[in-house]
Amino acid sequence: MGRSMRAPMHTLSLLAQMTLLLGCGPDVPDTLLTPRNTLVSADATAQSSAWSEPVNLGPVVNSPFRETGAELSPDELSLYFNSDRPGGLGGFDIWVSRRACRDCPWEAPVNLGPTINSLQTDGTPALSRDGHLLFFSSSRDGGQGGEDIWVSRRTHTDDDLGWEPPVNLGPGLNTPINETSPAFLAGRGVSGHHTLYFVRWATALTDFDIYQASVTRNGESLEPAVAVTELNHPSFLDGDPTIRADGRELLFWSTRPGGEGDLDIWVATRCSVRDPWSTPQPLGPPVNTSFGGEFVPALSHDGRTLVFTGNVLRGGSFGRQDLWMSTRTRLADDECDHDPRDDEVVR
Repeated sequence: MGRSMRAPMHTLSLLAQMTLLLGCGPDVPDTLLTPRNTLVSADATAQSSAWSEPVNLGPVVNSPFRETGAELSPDELSLYFNSDRPGGLGGFDIWVSRRACRDCPWEAPVNLGPTINSLQTDGTPALSRDGHLLFFSSSRDGGQGGEDIWVSRRTHTDDDLGWEPPVNLGPGLNTPINETSPAFLAGRGVSGHHTLYFVRWATALTDFDIYQASVTRNGESLEPAVAVTELNHPSFLDGDPTIRADGRELLFWSTRPGGEGDLDIWVATRCSVRDPWSTPQPLGPPVNTSFGGEFVPALSHDGRTLVFTGNVLRGGSFGRQDLWMSTRTRLADDECDHDPRDDEVVR
């Protein structure tokens, strides 16, 4: 990729954030996670969206340790996430919590076990729209190098522990550096075109960009991945994309200027999956704050629920990183004239 991030003045705070985010490198004291005094423009403030005041998912889901990388199942009754809490197999493992209904409380998380988790880092889970595929990143043996993206399948979509042994997506997508944070967009209509968005990065402070690749229905890559140029800033970090099931809204975190803090959640939209993405805009308050640590967003498949990671400085936290939830009734692109071809059923 060949380019490096132009280091901002708040590098120390950013380094602490990224070390916590990636679960790698030496531990970083909480005292380094300091807020940044940021002057926010009127335009940035105007990006305040229809999202509700975020709610911490509480001490059943969150722990004194780190919870991040969330993903809601299509029916929103299962919440997958990564955590370094005790009881796992490696540094970070993937866990799942269930609830009986959308208004019911979350139950105690369960580790996905040795079929999915390894002695290395496993995380950033993403489910296909039909619930049969689980994409995630792992630094386990058998990959192309660094962290790779893997996929597992299950027969019954209500069995959160029924995942089969994962398969590496191979050298068409994975490389000797790091590929993480997958987001799967199922194809529509007769084309059967499917897209996997993900992040490729070399080190925690350089070359952190969003990529996409065409894949089969089962996740196998069809062609080399390419950077999504309209989403990536040439001088700052962009990561952890999450995409609405209709393919018309994508959220990610970024260190680019114009937000509320060091790490903020940004959004890009398009009226059709055939269009390029709009210029990203900060999601704004109440999701983003001046505490400098809103990241790893996860949209529900209908786009009306958002789960994201907040750092310890966000009031009401239970651990160093917690999962928070916000909801909305109005979608970001309601003003679009929809292309009827985008409403065809997934094959």
